[in-house]
Amino acid sequence: MTAADQRVQDYPFNRPEGLDLAPAYGAARTAPGMIRVQLPFGEPAWLATRYDDARFVLGDRRFSRAASVDRDEPRVQFHRGSGGILAMDPPDHTRLRVLVASAFTVRRVERLRPRVREIADRLVADMRAAGSPTDLVEAFALPLPVQVICELLGVPAEDRHLFRAWSDGLLSTAALTAEEFARNDQELSAYMAGLVAQRREEPADDLMSALIAARADDVERLTERELVELCVGVLVAGHETTATQIPNFVHVLLTRPDRLAELRADPDLIPAAVEELMRFVPLGATSAFARYATEDVQVGAVLVRKGDPVLAAIGSANHDESRFPDAGRLRFDRESTAHLGFGHGAHHCLGAALARVELQEALRALLALPGLVEAGDPVWKTQMLVRGPRTLPVAWEER
Repeated sequence: MTAADQRVQDYPFNRPEGLDLAPAYGAARTAPGMIRVQLPFGEPAWLATRYDDARFVLGDRRFSRAASVDRDEPRVQFHRGSGGILAMDPPDHTRLRVLVASAFTVRRVERLRPRVREIADRLVADMRAAGSPTDLVEAFALPLPVQVICELLGVPAEDRHLFRAWSDGLLSTAALTAEEFARNDQELSAYMAGLVAQRREEPADDLMSALIAARADDVERLTERELVELCVGVLVAGHETTATQIPNFVHVLLTRPDRLAELRADPDLIPAAVEELMRFVPLGATSAFARYATEDVQVGAVLVRKGDPVLAAIGSANHDESRFPDAGRLRFDRESTAHLGFGHGAHHCLGAALARVELQEALRALLALPGLVEAGDPVWKTQMLVRGPRTLPVAWEER
């Protein structure tokens, strides 16, 4: 099958309100091969909706992220960011990743767990002191990862409030003008460049100082631009997705009381629950970061021609019944945890280990709230690249 055999469908499929996976994904997974889609901006693309196809495209070196820089990449935003490490291929990508990866190993992140637990417990204590009900997003889900990632990078506590607006601007699909987007991007980059300059003069025990000094064997140190882009990327990715998944996970559990009771009865299930929730919750409002074929490549039933872009639909792949039987049911006893929630291949999420610790400790702390329930309907984010509650009212029993 080739592009000439396919009609192009409007995309994205998901609605921003709620966490349901659009039925169009199920239909696409039963099609003979990948489907063709057109996003609001950019050129048409192939969409990989089955697990095997999506994993193949994410992992095969014949698909390039760097090629997107010179193409009209499929996207939901009018504007385009610089891309940074997300728009690189090996060996450039490898050089940067090697220098950063040492800060996010499972062993090193586990040493942060006591501090993450301390922050989570303090936030729950503050919630109890303020009284029920409260907004889980403002009281817990946002401040936990923001504080963790800012402490890790070395961002001063008094400046942390600035990052929500900057992050929202970078991840928004709203009709920001090119000037507004550029100003938002420049403000965040300028702030980060100032911190980098300060750390050069006064190194500290934080990730930014480590990145400034880092080198591996014959790998050169990061350039000033690479440092700033990496720190911006770590800051935004390090808090936004986790801050969104915490209320997503809580909403899913509170609307499935049997699963919540299962975790309360056996907290040792929390790590397995986080993996299953990562699979179950389709976080992305759309698919992003197209890979471009550098030669003709057969992907399932489709021959992808050299130069064609392919998007991987992570949420759909994670609901592929051929990989995850009974995929529409939340189960903490799955034998396979090889979900694509953190990506796959060269661009597998650098911060996956940290996100797992934060999500595990968040659930552990919140399960300590007796009788936790939703105290009203969530207000969902709209015009964002990720889906989740902007506010989630919750209540608990006062004891």
